[in-house]
Amino acid sequence: MPQRPENPKPAVSFAPTPARIVWAAFLIRIAYMTLAHTYRFREYAFGHHFAFGFEMGRIGQALATGYGFADPFYGHTGPTAWVGPLYPLLIGGVFKIFGVYTLKSSWVLLTINCALCALIVPAVWEIASRCFNQRVALWSAWIWALHPAAMQYAVRWVWETTLTTLLFSWVLVLALRMRNIGGDPDQADSAMTTRRWACFGLLWGLIALSNASLLLFLPCCGLWILAGAKQWKRQLAGVLLSSLLCLACIAPWTYRNWLVFHQVVPLRGNLGAELYLGNGPDANGLLMEYNHPNESLSQLALYTKMGEIPYAKYRGQLATTYIRANPGRFLLLSLKRVYYFWAGVPHPQGHFVTEFGRSLNFAFASLAGLLGLALALKRRTSGAILFALAFLTIPAVYYFITVHARFRHPLEPLIAILGVYLFQSATRKKRSKMS
Repeated sequence: MPQRPENPKPAVSFAPTPARIVWAAFLIRIAYMTLAHTYRFREYAFGHHFAFGFEMGRIGQALATGYGFADPFYGHTGPTAWVGPLYPLLIGGVFKIFGVYTLKSSWVLLTINCALCALIVPAVWEIASRCFNQRVALWSAWIWALHPAAMQYAVRWVWETTLTTLLFSWVLVLALRMRNIGGDPDQADSAMTTRRWACFGLLWGLIALSNASLLLFLPCCGLWILAGAKQWKRQLAGVLLSSLLCLACIAPWTYRNWLVFHQVVPLRGNLGAELYLGNGPDANGLLMEYNHPNESLSQLALYTKMGEIPYAKYRGQLATTYIRANPGRFLLLSLKRVYYFWAGVPHPQGHFVTEFGRSLNFAFASLAGLLGLALALKRRTSGAILFALAFLTIPAVYYFITVHARFRHPLEPLIAILGVYLFQSATRKKRSKMS
């Protein structure tokens, strides 16, 4: 029998995301977080609840107690731009209402994370529906709702990971809508509306304030959208509006940094410090946490004495000097980080069996997603180029600085979709041969 075409006629309308999947995702996360007591954070490093939000939790404490956006480590160390402002402001607001480092605050913050993670389900559904089919959408949505790896950062981490993943997923949905992928062909000319360009700029402004590392994908995403316009010059007004709104989101934060640091710090001020921690003389491909101000008293004292920006610049100079003197080692460390990003970051202190299972699950998901992407590219599936650009750009900065398992999380909705697509395609081919 002849094989069915890979890209069937685009759907004119979409079935709505089943509400039961969204609610299941939310309630399962809430139940696990509450019953497993993951909202009870252990002491860490210097103690004083540092594992509760780490640097972001410290900044939230400073915001709630009147010190402003400051003090990312132990004690009062002054203003900071170590992390983006969006999630620490949320923590500060929750601390102000429910108490600093209280069980109520931790439960509320993780509940918010659970809600944000559940709201990724409609994005997964729409991406899969537009680019593939309803069956891929259904399986992908349920995998996101039920798979433990999809929920771990929502139920255990007071950090921006889940928020960033939500924003990024909806940027992808918006991009597909603007290219009218899977939409009504008769409405293709009206897909790139002013409203959608405005939403595009606002979403990217929020991403910049949450996790600026993802900004490498912004120009790729924008150009991909423009490439689908029949008359791209007519879209320049929308592009300008989008750019202005994105800059308007970032501008207050940049201005604040100018006031407190007396120099331009567009988004974050810790690049040099992180570069050294990932590439210093004793680096092994992972972050040298023992040399971080959150664990090393001597580094904390130096950070406090110098101030954040001079400290980061000093550490950055040490890093660049060492990298220039040892380019081969830097290349080796970068290759190790590429491997860790996709195969899993090792935890030497973990039990061998547990670590093997965790690494196997992590690597399997990556492999399935990458193979699914390769298949989609081979078959010229709509949206495949956009996904490939995301897979190329999102990890890039981590390859050269440092790596952590959570850095892959913004790509995991796509990994789930592409993995389902891969296995569904294999099943369909097998059935075709049998018939």
